[in-house]
Amino acid sequence: MKSKFFAVLLIFISLAAFGQSTKPSKKDYVVTIKTEFGDMVLLLSDLTPKHKENFLKLAQQGFYNGTTFHRIIDGFMIQGGDPNSKDADPNNDGMGGPGYTVPAEFNEKLKHNKGAVAAARMGDQVNPKRESSGSQFYIVENQDGAHFLDNQYTVFGQVVQGLDVIDKIATQPKDQRDRPSKNITMEVSVKKLKKKKIIKLYHCENFYKA
Repeated sequence: MKSKFFAVLLIFISLAAFGQSTKPSKKDYVVTIKTEFGDMVLLLSDLTPKHKENFLKLAQQGFYNGTTFHRIIDGFMIQGGDPNSKDADPNNDGMGGPGYTVPAEFNEKLKHNKGAVAAARMGDQVNPKRESSGSQFYIVENQDGAHFLDNQYTVFGQVVQGLDVIDKIATQPKDQRDRPSKNITMEVSVKKLKKKKIIKLYHCENFYKA
């Protein structure tokens, strides 16, 4: 009889522990990308855990600091995050990364809306699984979004403040390769806040409803 009681108790404790481990966190990470044209504040989605973890890791390591937005297309998007953009050779921009890719994490709830943060990647011919670059990302500038890319490239975040900064960067002078004539560098920082405070600061209730 005692053994049955302890067995039931053990199951109850295990279930309680499991429930605690899966309980949603009351805090989240806020990412700030500083540029000479202003700051962009973005949140990363829990629906794309691999991309979120990877971006936060790189940002916290200072990987992105000093990299540039090396490709800009007005009416479409701005792209950055390539470590090659730190050197003096503009011809290798867009070809670098941390040495690995991230598995695709497509989700119907995450769309290429204005301000969406998505992972760049190699084309389907050489990358049939559509795995993401380990560091390069782009931010949608088009007011109507870029929905032809939905479920083609992984969307993993959203700019919640500084949408005007995207527009300013996208309209800068550039060459025939869509590379800005002048380097547009970034500094990326991360801080952890209570979700209630994040919602109050950035009015982003819908982000957490996704």
